[in-house]
Amino acid sequence: MEMTNAILNAKILIVDDQPPNVLLLEKMLSNQGFSFVHSTTDPRPVVDMYLQHHYDLILLDITMPFMNGYEVMAALNEAEEEQTYVPVLVLTAQTDRDTRIKSLEHGAKDFLTKPFDRLEVLTRIRNMLEVRLLHNQVRDQNKILEEKVRERTQELNNTRMEVIQRLGRAAEYRDNETGLHIIRMSKYSQRLASATGMSDIEAEDILNASPMHDIGKIGIPDSILLKPGKLDPEQWNIMQTHTTIGAEILSGHTSSLMKMASEIALAHHEKWDGSGYPKQLSGDEIPLTARIVAIADVFDALTTERPYKKAWTVEDSLKLLHEQKGMHFQADLVDLFTDILDDILDIRQRHMEPDADG
Repeated sequence: MEMTNAILNAKILIVDDQPPNVLLLEKMLSNQGFSFVHSTTDPRPVVDMYLQHHYDLILLDITMPFMNGYEVMAALNEAEEEQTYVPVLVLTAQTDRDTRIKSLEHGAKDFLTKPFDRLEVLTRIRNMLEVRLLHNQVRDQNKILEEKVRERTQELNNTRMEVIQRLGRAAEYRDNETGLHIIRMSKYSQRLASATGMSDIEAEDILNASPMHDIGKIGIPDSILLKPGKLDPEQWNIMQTHTTIGAEILSGHTSSLMKMASEIALAHHEKWDGSGYPKQLSGDEIPLTARIVAIADVFDALTTERPYKKAWTVEDSLKLLHEQKGMHFQADLVDLFTDILDDILDIRQRHMEPDADG
């Protein structure tokens, strides 16, 4: 009977408390050319042996001291890490129906009846190994495909995040010399979100959604957006529409990230006391995400130099946040921001403007 190299290289374990049976099977397999055959007359170490070698086939006796074959199969099934089938070929001198049914219920895939017939032994082993090796090929191929899908998904996610960052920078470049502001404030927002008790996933969503908070500025005329002096009331009303424009640009998508981005764009200029815009929301009416971004955005704007102003010190910026507790900002969030100030300053230092003095 011809055996392929793949089958002959398969890993086989013989478990039988009778040494003559073990020697007979070892001799049959060796003469046939099998190169990886282990055996034991004690069933107790079988699970550890299987976890170490992941045998392609186990020839398992049913009636043994210490543990019978049913108990060994139950232990193997419980210990199998990948939750795949354990390849067991039962060795039994019993041919009754109950033994066969019970063996199948415990995970056996086939039977060998004692005394052994050489041709039957080799045929059943070959058949089981063919199935096992095919299973391994499918499993390995699935792992390869899963890894490719994971890599592709990560690539698409990275691309999406890059597009989001660039969308945010598109708005910032209209009235800000660099895109580092959105990097800092988005990371501040993520850190503050974590401090509120949000999950890592929610905090990461804020990291990725907050850069688009001012995307609506692309709809504001340059004559207003870039005006060096104070805006008149009509111009100010137009400027305020960047919140609704941004929310509209980001609306209509089912993803939680885009919903959050639209929510932040609309409400990040609302104030705790209801004096903000565009809807004059107050207190908890303002989404928590927008309340978080408002603090991060204002702090970074204050501590960063702009053509029209010098950078405020951290102390003065923090003082203003505290002065605005209960008015512009939620008091508890300002306190949390102060508690994590060391982390905020570390983020600021790592993403400093190129010409900043530090």
